[in-house]
Amino acid sequence: MLFLYTILIVPIIGVLCLSLVGHKQVAGVFNIGLNLLNFAVTLFLATHFLKSGPFFSPHQLFYVDAFNILFGILTTFTTTTVAIFSCGYMWHNLLNKRITEQQLRLYHIMYQLFVLMLLLALFTNNIGMLWVTMEGATLATVLLVSLYRTKEAVEAAWKYFILCIVGIALALFGTILFYASATHILKPKDAILWSSLYQYAHYLNPAIIKLSFIFLLVGYGTKIGLVPMHHWVPDAYSESPAPVSALLAGLLSTISLYALMRFKIIVDLSLNNHLAGNLMIGFGLLSFLYAAIMLHRQNNIKRLFAYSSVENMGLITFAFGIGNPLATFGALFYTIAHSLIKSALFITIGNVIWLTCTQKMDQIRGLIQKQPYIGWGLLLGTIAISGLPPFAIFNSEVILFIATAKISVWLVLLLLFGLLIVLAGLFRNIHPLVYGATEGTHPQTERKKSIMFSAILHLLTAGVLSFYLPPFLAQCLQQATLILTNK
Repeated sequence: MLFLYTILIVPIIGVLCLSLVGHKQVAGVFNIGLNLLNFAVTLFLATHFLKSGPFFSPHQLFYVDAFNILFGILTTFTTTTVAIFSCGYMWHNLLNKRITEQQLRLYHIMYQLFVLMLLLALFTNNIGMLWVTMEGATLATVLLVSLYRTKEAVEAAWKYFILCIVGIALALFGTILFYASATHILKPKDAILWSSLYQYAHYLNPAIIKLSFIFLLVGYGTKIGLVPMHHWVPDAYSESPAPVSALLAGLLSTISLYALMRFKIIVDLSLNNHLAGNLMIGFGLLSFLYAAIMLHRQNNIKRLFAYSSVENMGLITFAFGIGNPLATFGALFYTIAHSLIKSALFITIGNVIWLTCTQKMDQIRGLIQKQPYIGWGLLLGTIAISGLPPFAIFNSEVILFIATAKISVWLVLLLLFGLLIVLAGLFRNIHPLVYGATEGTHPQTERKKSIMFSAILHLLTAGVLSFYLPPFLAQCLQQATLILTNK
């Protein structure tokens, strides 16, 4: 239990300390240390879980099982590597007067607050607290999205804030309906606990549960980035600092999907039908196909990969919607791979922008010639996120195709057609960036120190996972699959 409390206390200490020294160069190193400590403690918590099984904190405030420990490891690992990247990147922004000392302090404070909100969302056993923490994560990232204080950044932050506030309000209504249904059979203090709802799901009112899940799907789907609630994604990703884009793409959408899946488990038990899964299949497929087409209409490199995130999260939602053990295992593995690779891509893009001083793809050429680490990182990241071997998303999509084939061959053909559109959209845009001739492009060509360690580490991890799944990770994935499929 000490490990669990430590995970939550560390970012609180970080917020307090960085409010004092967040404007100094040492703040970046301190931010790395805090996240690295949390990653180590999460691994110890995972070891304890694998030995003892699921457990509660006193008064059942927090709950640890395979599902949240899996995402806890992913969260603390990603926040650590992004912190490593942001240490140098944000200091360069300060030296170049892109941000002020006060904005750098705000960045570090909101970074730790964002981490705290995500970890609380993962380990809380209270569906009301789950909503509060997702709202807290939204408020923290709104300030991060608008950090540069340009007209475009402020506009993107307002769009993100308004759309996500509307979405989270709908999620609140869905949560209240869940609670209202449970109060008929449980004490008020128990009706808000996920574990109690799970235990008594068969006794919940089916009509109320159906309505509540629709609100929850639209509400949390807004933060996931599902079409048609996705409009904040391209703007927020493109106008925020690169580390913030990496956190949004790699973690915020993932934890929002985690929250939705917690409710889906109860809905499936209560309704004993496939309504929730069918809704997720529909929204996921729509998001996947729409984003695949939009990839062909982008000239901003960040917006390109923002739509790639919509496409990937659509496929993951589709896989979770299928609901059988094979598809669910593939969706979990896909989620991990996507978080690793997409955060690596936005770290790489941050270096691209640092090198070229532009986000416009028609002004970026010959990256492999200018800086091989950045050029090859962008190319390999694109290969990885598009689902080509030897990276983990390829394995996930193979599993998804096999699971989908058991439902409908036509759906498999539709997915294959969509993936061809995705491949064409990504590589027709990225090929000139990495191989194109440098004549006539943006004049900023001098060599600058790139910060590619975190991106390389993520891509290597995604590559290794496609060939070898560590036993503890395989065990967590299998147990999480059983939880999500109510086996």
